[in-house]
Amino acid sequence: MSLMVLGTASHVGKTLTVAAICRTLYRMGLPVAPFKSQNMSLNSTVTADGSEISMAQAVQARAAGLAPESDMNPILLKPKGDKVSQVILHGRPYRDLPITEYYRETDYLLEEAVAAYRRLESRYGHVVVEGAGGAAELNLYDRDIANIRLARALRLPIVLVADIERGGVFAQVYGTVALLPEDIQGLVVGIIINKFRGDPAIFTTGVREIERITGVPVLGIVPFASFPIPSEDSLSIADKKGSGTGIRIGVIRLPRISNFSDFESLETVATVEYVPLGVSLDGYDCIILPGTKNTVEDLCRLQESGTAAEIRAVAARGVPVIGICGGYQMLGRMIIDSGVESAAGEYPGVGLLDVVTRFGEYGKTTERRRRRACPVPPILSTVGEGEGYEIHMGSSERGSDREAFEGDGAVSADGLVFGTYLHGLFENPGAVAALMAFLADRKGIRSVAPPDNREKSDPFDDLADLFASHVDMDFIVSFFTDHDDTD
Repeated sequence: MSLMVLGTASHVGKTLTVAAICRTLYRMGLPVAPFKSQNMSLNSTVTADGSEISMAQAVQARAAGLAPESDMNPILLKPKGDKVSQVILHGRPYRDLPITEYYRETDYLLEEAVAAYRRLESRYGHVVVEGAGGAAELNLYDRDIANIRLARALRLPIVLVADIERGGVFAQVYGTVALLPEDIQGLVVGIIINKFRGDPAIFTTGVREIERITGVPVLGIVPFASFPIPSEDSLSIADKKGSGTGIRIGVIRLPRISNFSDFESLETVATVEYVPLGVSLDGYDCIILPGTKNTVEDLCRLQESGTAAEIRAVAARGVPVIGICGGYQMLGRMIIDSGVESAAGEYPGVGLLDVVTRFGEYGKTTERRRRRACPVPPILSTVGEGEGYEIHMGSSERGSDREAFEGDGAVSADGLVFGTYLHGLFENPGAVAALMAFLADRKGIRSVAPPDNREKSDPFDDLADLFASHVDMDFIVSFFTDHDDTD
């Protein structure tokens, strides 16, 4: 049997709820797989076979003790701007579609999603399905393949998650349940109240009222908590706080920033701030240009806002500048687009690396990689070997600059500016330690070593323990054990 987790809105905790259920079942020895039919996110990763899926489903796969695969997230939408998204279907680029055209394909895409679910179900027996955004979007019911139409196709019991921190939890829960179509209302078997601050006992009467007005049991109240688990999308940027170690790293907040989870390991040892375009970069010890879904358009915004000039100015003062993926492409001399990503033309880059990038065909590199940093002081020479993944369109030609990594990237003559296509670089302790050691030595302070995760408890176990303490997990688990022989 399987279960579906829907939410009253985006960012209410559906992803972690699914992860908690997956880890709970995994610890019981029950095979289980996560599934989200359609995810809209610029935080993605690459599976072993080169498929691109949402970071969230990869995280949930880890919670379930599985390697991520494309069936866990058969449809990934990556917004490009101007109401257009790149559609990733079964891990591969499908088409760039305006939303109106995308909706015309929902029948086909729903069939593909349901087929992916059935494959997971046949292999693992148990699947935890995550919805998208808010479940009660009335204007979308005829084309909502992540919530309503999927619920009709699968007919699974539903747990509804609400976020009490944002306020209005009674309206959230009652409004969602009341507005669900009648045939879906009857599938809702429980409610979880998430992100509660303070003593849950003070909300006892609130629980009784929710149960009275909805007729659905409240399964638990989950306290507000934070876990070292990669964030799902850019909504999480607002939740971030620095570590207060005395070192400030500025990540340029591009309009279409992607895979910002690349820098979450740095947040444990430095103050990492996401800096809007047009804001001064004075006072930062290092600047990072992150990945983006649309390199050309974000490069234009970078130039128009004055931030490109700011980056050149801080680099001239000896501040390290690092580009990851699209950020690496922007640091070069030129981007030449034949009309694949944006309007055809030549676009001047920031100009800190002797690199030219060309977008010549509608194709994408999606591969897991293991690379060794080249022995270029003062930072790369101590990075060593690391692993990560590439997700990018276009190819880059390096001129006079040296390679930053064996087979990848470029580094300036002084070694303080470098770029790479390797997402996940700073998930490698050697890369974090090398950067922090240089920055700390320059400031005359003691370097903070990256945490040794081998000595820490598994965050997914901690998450499952939290839910076990505050949610009726026996009730939830019963849908995977007591109902296996029922349709």
